Amino acid sequence: MTEVRDIHEGDRDVWHTLFADYGVFYKADFSEAVLNGVWSWLMDAEADVCAVVAVDRGEVIGFAHYRQLPDTFTAAAEWYLDDLYVQPESRGSGAATALIEAVSERAASDGGGTLRWITAADNSAAQGVYDKIATRTSWVTYEKQT
Repeated sequence: MTEVRDIHEGDRDVWHTLFADYGVFYKADFSEAVLNGVWSWLMDAEADVCAVVAVDRGEVIGFAHYRQLPDTFTAAAEWYLDDLYVQPESRGSGAATALIEAVSERAASDGGGTLRWITAADNSAAQGVYDKIATRTSWVTYEKQT
């Protein structure tokens, strides 16, 4: 049975490995500066980015990074799931759903709003999970480097 809890300092090494693997999955090579920078945000109670981890039999098997944002369409809170990753050998265990539900529950307890996230167009395995628990939108995402 997967449990979800807040990330804490003792999770640094396993989070580092999982986050680096997440980067490889999306063809991003996270430098030590990026890994250390994101970790410092996660450990800073005043930072905008929060994290929860999925734990199975005492082992951290996945994580979700999320944040609250203002929503200009509702003048209320909106939540954004930045990153979600479950180690390959634990996929299909329900860990991804548990992570999303935990973030959703935290958002609901902090005023509610909409929880949004994106995934790669070719990540059909993740989309199969997401289609069961959320509504697929018609929005198209653009990026511009500055």
